[in-house]
Amino acid sequence: MEIDTPIPLAHRAQIPHTNATILCCNCGASIDGTTSAGALCNDCIKLTVDISEGIQREATLHTCRDCERWLQPPNQWVTAAPESRELLALCLRKLRGLSKVRIIDASFIWTEPHSKRIKVKITLQQEAFEGTILQQTFEVEYVVASHQCPDCAKSFTANTWRAVVQLRQKVTHKRTFLYLEQLILKHSAHKETINIKETKDGLDFFYSQRNHAEKFVDFLTSVAPVRSKRSQELISMDIHTSSKSYKFTFSVELVPICKDDLVCLPIKLAKQVGNIAPLTLCYRVGTSVNLLNPNTLQTTDISTPIYWRSPFNALADVSELVEFIVMDIEPTGVQKGRFFLAEATVARASDLGSNDTTYFTRTHLGGILHPGDSVMGYHLTGTNFNNPQLEALEESHAHASTIPDVILIKKHYERRKKKSRNWRLKRMNKDEGAMLPRKQDQERMDQDYEMFLRDVEEDQELRSTMALYKAQQAKKLKDQMEGVETTSLAGTEETEDEDAPKIDMDELLDEFEELDVDDDQ
Repeated sequence: MEIDTPIPLAHRAQIPHTNATILCCNCGASIDGTTSAGALCNDCIKLTVDISEGIQREATLHTCRDCERWLQPPNQWVTAAPESRELLALCLRKLRGLSKVRIIDASFIWTEPHSKRIKVKITLQQEAFEGTILQQTFEVEYVVASHQCPDCAKSFTANTWRAVVQLRQKVTHKRTFLYLEQLILKHSAHKETINIKETKDGLDFFYSQRNHAEKFVDFLTSVAPVRSKRSQELISMDIHTSSKSYKFTFSVELVPICKDDLVCLPIKLAKQVGNIAPLTLCYRVGTSVNLLNPNTLQTTDISTPIYWRSPFNALADVSELVEFIVMDIEPTGVQKGRFFLAEATVARASDLGSNDTTYFTRTHLGGILHPGDSVMGYHLTGTNFNNPQLEALEESHAHASTIPDVILIKKHYERRKKKSRNWRLKRMNKDEGAMLPRKQDQERMDQDYEMFLRDVEEDQELRSTMALYKAQQAKKLKDQMEGVETTSLAGTEETEDEDAPKIDMDELLDEFEELDVDDDQ
């Protein structure tokens, strides 16, 4: 069998395949005719096709200058910081036609803050022709216009509140409210109020919502012995939908007992709270009333429910204090906390040089009193008190002999005009009403405030619950802050002498709004 020998065939030359080329109809450049769309090259497509056509280049943003919120159509007001994601999203929602394209990137362009302009750079992608995708970047300028929101409009209009908290205390001075004001400022419990009005016996806090008033009442309950009562008034009613509009009033009453008041407890209540002597001294008012027996240093506290179950008033307040001079004092060695029991012999400052009448008493101020010091106290001998608890105490065989002649309260420091205070307190911006206080009322208010400042200097425990700030000696004008009026005490004429207590600079705070940088330093 014969096998044919394979005969090699001639190799066929490979003919190169070339695409059809055409000329661009705009510039005449050679382009691939199979992939080009519209007979345009890439450069001409970029120049002639605008994928951002129909998208606004200018828009208007509305903001409220009072609350610094932005209007999100149709009627929603949102909070957004400058150059934040929330503000950028709000800017993009204002543009019509963005839903037809794809947003690749968006960012803010810096503008002057006072120019009332916001610029945003936006990068888009869209298919111009079949198989051709374009990317384009352009700028949009927004004009910032001022527009008052409904909430701020209500706050500047009378009788638009929904709830009011009426805080009252039936005492002759305002020192308790001054301390409560510092607690409110420290915890920022007043930031949701739309107005604060000062009345004869207290303050009125107005709110636009009921839950804000309830939150403030809860705060007062947590820091002071109060009792509250709520009432509501029907304003309007829709008979078709049965919807009603109410105004709510929260009446909050403070316990009418203040620090350094002389208190005579009912005998029955004194036995229930630890069998303490009925004649006591109030040394602190927190969530309960703390009482001290200066003869034995026994302490007790009366909670809010116990007090309002059988309320009573103070026997004497700080306006009835009498100045005494310590003639002799001898400590007994008994100590309880910051109180030191001592036996003292005192005489009235007004009696020196006229008679030799002295009084023997026990006091809790043995740690700070020395012979020759001035001390403030209550003079019970020869004083008539219209108090049923004291009358029952005098008729009692067990407690009638325990009533002392004098009860010492606190050491008295002579203030003289020497220099200004190195600290200050914040004050709330209150509405005093249509009529300004009378001259005698203003003098009494200034005197109460000065006594409160002295209590702050003398009582370290009281200072620890407050926020004290460094006084700017070079800045004597009042600074307006967010709902807070800062009163500088740099101009106070009366200051302590060398023996009076002083506040260390370590206890004072700096305000960042007042930290100025001087090039000369």
